[in-house]
This record gives sequence, C-alpha cells and structure tokens, in this order.
Amino acid sequence: MRGWVRVFSYTQPRENIVTYKPWFLRRDSGEWRETTLEEGRAHGKGVVARLADCTDRDQAQRLIGYEIGVDRNRLPVLPPGEYYWKDLIGLQVVNTQGDDFGKVDHLLETGANDVLVVKGDRERLIPFVMKQVIVEVNPDQGRILVDWDKEF
Repeated sequence: MRGWVRVFSYTQPRENIVTYKPWFLRRDSGEWRETTLEEGRAHGKGVVARLADCTDRDQAQRLIGYEIGVDRNRLPVLPPGEYYWKDLIGLQVVNTQGDDFGKVDHLLETGANDVLVVKGDRERLIPFVMKQVIVEVNPDQGRILVDWDKEF
C-alpha cells in the first residue's frame, strides 16, 4: 500500500537491512541502480520499506523479484572465521579426500544452519557447520575444504 514493499532480508536481525543506505536494486543480473530508502521497519516476521521512487501499489508490484544490494564498505568488518555469504559464492569446494565438488552457487538459510548449494557434476547441499563439516574456508585460495562424502 502507498508504495511500501515487502522485503526479504538476509541481515541478522532481518530489520537491519533498513540501516544501510543507499540501496542498490537489480533484476536478473542486470545493472545495479541506486535508490533512496525513505523508511523501513520490521513487520510481522518480515520487513517493509518505502522507497523514494515508489509511491503506489503498481510501482511496488514492478519491484517484485529485484535484489537489494548495499555498499560493501557500509558493512561491519567480521571477526576471523565469520563470512558474508557473498564471500563464499564462487569458491571451489573440495573434500578432504581431494574430490572436487564444484563451486558454491548460493546459500540457503534453514534455521538450524546455513547450507552451501554447490554446483559441479551435480548439485550438492552441504551444511555450513564449522569444524564438523567445514574444515577450512580460504578465500585467498578460492576454496572451501569440507569433510563430506562425495556420495552425499
């Protein structure tokens, strides 16, 4: 209503997405375009926001499917051993036996733990559980070492 849009946020907590300004929007891996976030807030189990250039329901409906991006420099520096999902996407995944599983395509949030979606000879879902499954994350070498059976 009145141009408010429902937002799915990967920030923790979800409503933190409205603290990052400006927002950048894109659809289908197209060009990012900057937009002004006027206001936003938690709403039920999600987040709603009002953008400067979105004043009615029709304009809001045209934003369905857009991704929201923020400037990396506005994000907090993470302590060692913690990673933004963006840092993991594209890394090669290899198990401790040397089997190459492919690259991280994206991640899923399941509630219990995040899950790497790895695409190679086939798609694998690998829990992102440090020390139990994830042996090492080495962005400089472009790889993640996992203790995971190639048959899973």
